[in-house]
Amino acid sequence: MGINPGLYSAATGHHFARPGNRFWPALHLSGFTARQLHPSEQDELLNAGYGITNLVNRGTATADELDPEEFVAGRSRLAAKVRRYRPQALAFLGVGAYCHAFSLKKAPIGPQPQRFEGAAVWVLPNPSGLNANYQLPALVKLFRSLRDSGGIAGPPAAQRDSR
Repeated sequence: MGINPGLYSAATGHHFARPGNRFWPALHLSGFTARQLHPSEQDELLNAGYGITNLVNRGTATADELDPEEFVAGRSRLAAKVRRYRPQALAFLGVGAYCHAFSLKKAPIGPQPQRFEGAAVWVLPNPSGLNANYQLPALVKLFRSLRDSGGIAGPPAAQRDSR
């Protein structure tokens, strides 16, 4: 889950659609999907048992353009979705997304001590190509840690492409 769509993703209607975003490669290489999906195939995630959403639906050039009230409303919408779909885990992609959602000043990467509406909470790095702090191998390792933590299943190993 991200904070909100960037302008490119908002224009295409697909999550993490900007070329250079490492979300789709990291998701595949960590074993969540049997092959690398294109952003236009985001609905395939539902077939694999995963959902994807944003805290705020309004597209902006930067998250700084969002109003505090949008984060409050977004957290309420997220709580309703988590209660409805009952995921095992909820992953925030980017420390900023998580901190904005819960009004925190900072948070570590990885599993968080509290649950949200019964779901385990994880913070993973923002997969944007602009995030130079985490290159694809590091993202894959962290995404895989989430996948391997507590029964979050990916496709059977025989279906995965070679890594």
